[in-house]
Amino acid sequence: MLATERLVFRPYTAEDLDFLMSMTGDPEVMRYIGQGNVWTREQTAERLRMWMNRYEEEQGLGLMVVARKSDGELIGHAGLVPQLVDERKETEVGYWISRRHWGQGYASEAALALRNFGLSHLGKKRLISLIQFDNHSSVKVARKIGMNFEREIVFNGKSIALYSLTRQG
Repeated sequence: MLATERLVFRPYTAEDLDFLMSMTGDPEVMRYIGQGNVWTREQTAERLRMWMNRYEEEQGLGLMVVARKSDGELIGHAGLVPQLVDERKETEVGYWISRRHWGQGYASEAALALRNFGLSHLGKKRLISLIQFDNHSSVKVARKIGMNFEREIVFNGKSIALYSLTRQG
């Protein structure tokens, strides 16, 4: 199980639907996710099922619940997410933090752990983050973990920024 000084990661279960709804139903959390719309309970449940099914298909990659070690409170989710960008398989460092936990460094801590895990444990040579241009907080996180703006792409019908990190050697 992946863990940091303050955080622990675990796979989603069906019992996490209400927690996930607390994020997908929050307009501020969803502002830079997809088309920027909140999701219904049915949409959230469908996405949760998809993420849970992906664990086996993708050898454990995917979004995982992130909890605080100190008290077990669920604070968001993060993971190494398989993506298809311009017909190329990529691995994205993805993260959402529940709004009440913003500004505490959790996204950076989670992203750094995922970067290190992807590069060292999984042997990935390249990691990306797909970030909407106005999402300055996520740009800061990407830069903190060593990513740089690579190029503008169209992803799911929307113009976004692709940040990347390539391991040397």
